[in-house]
Amino acid sequence: MSILAPPKLSLIPPGQCQFTTEFASSKLISRSLLPGGTTSVLKFGLPDDSKPLNLSTCACILAKIDGDDNEVICRPYTPVSTNALVGSFDLLVKHYEHGKMSGHMKTMEIGSEVDFKHIEFNVKIQAPFTQYSEIGMIVGGTGITPMIQALHAILGDPDNTIKVTMLYGSRESSDILGSDLLELWERDFPLLKVINVLSNEPEDSKWTGERGYINAELVKTHMPSPSLGDKGIIFICGPPPMYAAICGERGSKEVPDGTVLKDLGYEASQVYKF
Repeated sequence: MSILAPPKLSLIPPGQCQFTTEFASSKLISRSLLPGGTTSVLKFGLPDDSKPLNLSTCACILAKIDGDDNEVICRPYTPVSTNALVGSFDLLVKHYEHGKMSGHMKTMEIGSEVDFKHIEFNVKIQAPFTQYSEIGMIVGGTGITPMIQALHAILGDPDNTIKVTMLYGSRESSDILGSDLLELWERDFPLLKVINVLSNEPEDSKWTGERGYINAELVKTHMPSPSLGDKGIIFICGPPPMYAAICGERGSKEVPDGTVLKDLGYEASQVYKF
């Protein structure tokens, strides 16, 4: 399963993805429900099963299904598999109680189809990231998927010297997406450090890690220093409240006054919002 595979460096430049700007149908090949019962890894076939997906680093694809009353439901997903996989790709999907797309993906029959496409807007920062000596990652929930892609590109390089530190916000210890993979990679790669921060972990649990939300103190302690200049960068991906508090809205390249990163002295060029 790709969610437990070693990191793999398999870079493809933008513009070569099998999915184009027009939706194309892909069949569900398999679905594996992960421990906890709220997340699955879904494997979908590709239009050309003799080739990989050929998606550029950290980019996402758009999934579309038809809902009730002629409603069209469209959601972005970043695969957790790499371009080393031929003929299929894997999605890590969190199943929300009232999620229309994620609920459909939890119950759809093997062999049924979902439509996918890829547009230029969904192309993100590109590996290799060798211009940086340190990379910080501030992540919330399903925002882990582009970070997994970035980590494939970084840790999959046998000559890697980049230090990567991740602050990963989740609700509970049972709700940390990709936890087994991150624990495995952190064990095998000394340049990777993951700090989990739990907002709703039961007080009587055995959790001894960080609690609450990702804040200025945690960022100052664990993220690359702004004094690194162009040798350090922070990637961020999570829900809107995380962007608002940490770096400002996702659609803006600016890091406004009053946000955690601005107050700690980071420049906009040291922050990349997914």
